Amino acid sequence: MTDPFVVVGGDAAGLSAASKYRREAPDRDVVVFEKGDWVSYAQCGMPYFVKGDVDSMTDLLSLSPEAARERGIDLRRRHEVTAVDPDAKTVTVRSEDGTFEQPYGDLLVATGARARSAPVPGTDRSGAFTLHSMDDTAALRAFLVDEAEAEEIASVDYVDADYVREYGARDPPETAAIVGGGYVGVEMAEAFAAHDLDVHLFQRPEQLLRPFGEAAGDLVAEKLREHGVTVHLGTEVEALTGDDGALSGIEYDGGRLDADVAVVGIGVRPNTDLLEGSGVELGDSGAVEIDEHGRTNREHVYAAGDCAEMRHAVTGDADWVPLGLTANRAGRAIGQTVAGDPEPVGDIAGTAAVKAFELECGRTGILDHERARDAGFDPVSETVTAGSRSGYYPGNEDTTVTLTADRETGRLLGGSIAGEDRAAVRIDTVATALESDLTVPEVERLDLAYAPPFSPVWDPVLVAAKVLASDLDAE
Repeated sequence: MTDPFVVVGGDAAGLSAASKYRREAPDRDVVVFEKGDWVSYAQCGMPYFVKGDVDSMTDLLSLSPEAARERGIDLRRRHEVTAVDPDAKTVTVRSEDGTFEQPYGDLLVATGARARSAPVPGTDRSGAFTLHSMDDTAALRAFLVDEAEAEEIASVDYVDADYVREYGARDPPETAAIVGGGYVGVEMAEAFAAHDLDVHLFQRPEQLLRPFGEAAGDLVAEKLREHGVTVHLGTEVEALTGDDGALSGIEYDGGRLDADVAVVGIGVRPNTDLLEGSGVELGDSGAVEIDEHGRTNREHVYAAGDCAEMRHAVTGDADWVPLGLTANRAGRAIGQTVAGDPEPVGDIAGTAAVKAFELECGRTGILDHERARDAGFDPVSETVTAGSRSGYYPGNEDTTVTLTADRETGRLLGGSIAGEDRAAVRIDTVATALESDLTVPEVERLDLAYAPPFSPVWDPVLVAAKVLASDLDAE
């Protein structure tokens, strides 16, 4: 009997691969090693559980451990893979019962990423969170609610009950500090505000959500302030402070803020430590280099999800953009490939969306001019504001669109959209155009749907393309 398909990591990429492999090769074994208790959970939903929009922790599970086993997946939780030996085709596994060597026929490394805390000292203080684990999410929600609700959270399967009860027994916080103005920072500002906290968000650059462009970032900052969030732009947090290991405040380059709770959301880095000495090559980002089918440079070793680079649809170069769809899609493709029917993992464009109270934002491709020039383009951008529906129809809202193109070829490079009426989903039109290598004039000629309840005659994306195309014609 052949050695099994071994998967390291039981989240989006790992269990997508294992599930697809079992469907395509039902007579062959697949073993999934997961370091923790939780598998296949929706990390993007964590801020909405903290806020209260999501009722139960288990609602964030895409696939329970029991369901995985029903699919024929040999799922082993609390098993940490510490080393990979491609020559011997084995992985070293550490569990509660000791350490052992597991042979594999093919191996998928789907270890994800972990939250960055450096260079901010004090992130290990009690009351400070990175919101990158389900247990942290459970404890943070318990900190904000009454003891009865905290006990309900502590009773959920897989939760670290003692950790949750510790925070559930505390007095709820009054002031929250958020370090970082990316996805987590913006979403957590809304979550904390829903619990009537005094919320302060600190961002070292002068703009929130930098990958979304200046126009969207400015609108998000304005919306946060409308809802009572104090936004500190161009402000560097120097340390989280307190006595006896507990948080009591933060120090920043303009002073000090007393705070009862803090969330640090300054990015993530790929989990690739287990590959040290394996000969598996990493890219400039520190994530694993792969080919179009998810293969690494070592035979029978694949990588997918937040620990792997992917090819960017605009530049054609390797890039690292850790997002949920990327992980699920690549894992599923690798599962099919390992089963014997090769499937490409696909390209990425960094398409993403985020919400700040009523305001929705979407982005895709390359907006930053410096990055575009580094990729060999001559970028030009336009930002327009247009109605989301016919002006006379109820619900019409301003929608701000930024498009960036290559001056020489007219090729669309990226876009960003912000507004309060179905703005974020409009970014899918731009993402599709990027994947198809459309020029701005070709985008302008797209036959998009029109009806007063849904869109004006000229959709905001078409308006932006029309204005940008005029700029290109004038060059």
